[in-house]
Amino acid sequence: MRIAVGSDHGGYQLKLLVADHLAAAGHVVDDLGTDAADVPVDYPDYGAAVGRAVTSGSAEVGVCVCGTGIGIAIAANKIPGVRAAVVHDVTTARLARQHNHANVVCLGGRLLGSQVALDAVDAFLAATFDGGRHQRRIDEITALEQATAGLSAAAASSHPTKERR
Repeated sequence: MRIAVGSDHGGYQLKLLVADHLAAAGHVVDDLGTDAADVPVDYPDYGAAVGRAVTSGSAEVGVCVCGTGIGIAIAANKIPGVRAAVVHDVTTARLARQHNHANVVCLGGRLLGSQVALDAVDAFLAATFDGGRHQRRIDEITALEQATAGLSAAAASSHPTKERR
């Protein structure tokens, strides 16, 4: 499986561990950065990069890591088609895939122990979407995303930007 990984400085060490683990398991890992723990960077850049890799088809799934997993998940979820889930253990990772059809898993580099994180990633990858009653909810999320995209495009084209003072 081809997997895109990305992190900010707060998730860098855990991202390296996860990437090595995935490669050792035979996956193709595309590391989209960052490249150091000691240089502060902005997590939205890396969440968006992983999200774009997944939605473009250049990766099947993504793994994002920041200090808590929250910020990078928010950023990844701004990419249409991304369903990024912050997970804390094997159960949340498995359910993110089974019930929410998540395609990006997000981890907190400052919150999770190494083994818990690796086990969660393995559970995420091993799980499959259950479909059934869950499909209706995924369809609702997709409809919300499409409606919001339409509203945003219409608003951008029909309303000039107003400067506030």
